[in-house]
Amino acid sequence: MAAGIDLTLDCTDAQRLAAFWKTALGYVDEPPPAPFRTRAEWFAHFDLPAEESVEDGAWLCDPDGVGPRLCILKVPEPKTAKNRLHIDVRVPGHGSPEERWARIRTESERLVQAGGAVLDEFSMHHVVMADPEGNEFCVGAASAS
Repeated sequence: MAAGIDLTLDCTDAQRLAAFWKTALGYVDEPPPAPFRTRAEWFAHFDLPAEESVEDGAWLCDPDGVGPRLCILKVPEPKTAKNRLHIDVRVPGHGSPEERWARIRTESERLVQAGGAVLDEFSMHHVVMADPEGNEFCVGAASAS
């Protein structure tokens, strides 16, 4: 059996970044682990410094249970270099290369409206973007299978 994975993003504002990635991926807030009823209740059971808050983290999941969980955690240091691992957002649908490119462009424009930024375009293939905290990701077409 293969191991499962979570993806974790470091940030300065977990709630802002979570809102962006929920918009980008269609993810939802992951429920707290049993037996806790809320994330605040779960967080309170850890012996953490008083200055740490449940708002310093966000835990997202694919509502269909297919994609990896996304953990977004506040860290004190700023982002200093290009990501060594990045997320690829795959736009669904098939068709001609022009139709796929139009969907990629539409999705990248939607993500700019949500707070992302276009960094580069590779015409007819993918768009390199950054989330609101500068984490790079790509928008491309879903693989034909």
